[in-house]
Amino acid sequence: MLDGKSLGAKLKKLRERSSITQSQIAEYLKVDQSYVSKLESGQRQISMLQVEKLSHLFGLPVESLLEADVSCEQIPFAMRAKQLEPEDLESIAVINRIALNLKDMQELAEVYLKHA
Repeated sequence: MLDGKSLGAKLKKLRERSSITQSQIAEYLKVDQSYVSKLESGQRQISMLQVEKLSHLFGLPVESLLEADVSCEQIPFAMRAKQLEPEDLESIAVINRIALNLKDMQELAEVYLKHA
């Protein structure tokens, strides 16, 4: 499992790659922007609920955020809006959660078909 500083660096990289600001993440998580800044610098601990919410937002399985050796391949998304509202981030997270569930079901189906 990643330490706080490594997890924070990973979150920052994902946030920047997604062109999302700390303020937008703060609104999405319903926390103060300074909390997000401290998370990214490893000065604050993150709850499992927040890890789960961020994994959905970034289109990653939870273990991809928590483990150093798990690949970090995001589900790509594109938005035309210049300013994302908290509701937009919620929608992205829901869509990503559906996509992640579909991917998991496809992998289970492949395993089932190999052993059938």
